[in-house]
Amino acid sequence: MSKTIKVALAGAGAFGIKHLDGIKNIDGVEVVSLIGRELDKTREVAAKYGIGHVTTDLTESLTLPGLDAVILCTPTQMHAAQTVACLQAGKHVQVEIPLADSLAGAQDVVAWQRKTGLVAMCGHTRRFNPSHQFVNQKIRAGQFNIQQLDVQTYFFRRSNMNALGQPRSWTDHLLWHHAAHTVDLFAYQCGSPIVKANALQGPIHPVLGIAMDMSIQLQAANGAICTLSLSFNNDGPLGTFFRYIGDSATYLARYDDLYTGKEEKIDVSQVAVSMNGIELQDREFFAAIREGREPNGSAAQVLACYEVLQGLERQLAGG
Repeated sequence: MSKTIKVALAGAGAFGIKHLDGIKNIDGVEVVSLIGRELDKTREVAAKYGIGHVTTDLTESLTLPGLDAVILCTPTQMHAAQTVACLQAGKHVQVEIPLADSLAGAQDVVAWQRKTGLVAMCGHTRRFNPSHQFVNQKIRAGQFNIQQLDVQTYFFRRSNMNALGQPRSWTDHLLWHHAAHTVDLFAYQCGSPIVKANALQGPIHPVLGIAMDMSIQLQAANGAICTLSLSFNNDGPLGTFFRYIGDSATYLARYDDLYTGKEEKIDVSQVAVSMNGIELQDREFFAAIREGREPNGSAAQVLACYEVLQGLERQLAGG
């Protein structure tokens, strides 16, 4: 495909804007439609980014002439069904993490991708952050092997707000959203499937109806272990912080930045063409469309993550 890739983006909130900012730096791609829940706010965002078509209905965008692909930044509970709808409409699709909020939903997406042969990718951004790419390159070169990955995913969300501090229309989830990042990254970096997984959770929030604190232990087939602590109760530094403890070094990853175990900053500016993990994720999506290949982070590749999450959910439910 040599022509401009025409894209519809669903979800004009915090993460939709991150994608719009990334796409501005990618040649040969045009966002032609913006879908949002609130029409006036969506129009404001569309005007800022020069997007001509605005709607509250994804189905309307899927019928636009010449549309090639869709990026979904919508509520978690809609991901699987909307991804399948895009594939059924003949559109390549990238859906933000998580692929689904159930294993059955994730399996449905993979089945439709195989049926259509289209690109179906999930936004497992940690695969693309320059910090984690640096570590991955060391692993692939045989210069570093993970012994333990220690991860803290901490937010302060006792009320239902998004990353911009705006009220959310849906409830986020520690297991099916935030744990998915680390479960997938751990297996990906180890190059080894997860064979053991255990979880504990704290009290259920009386209004939000979700666990606000969670602890997860993982072990890969090669023996490496991972400890993941998650909280929506943390009134302090926010975000996800990774400590890679290996046979030859210790690395601390904070989003796109990387440090040694002694807090010495590592220059990762030459790892990829951008220091923005979301932009790199989008570049991979569009490259896979142009080259007619499976992308890194395809629905099929990340399915194993959701198999682990399903097992953890059953464990937490006592089943």
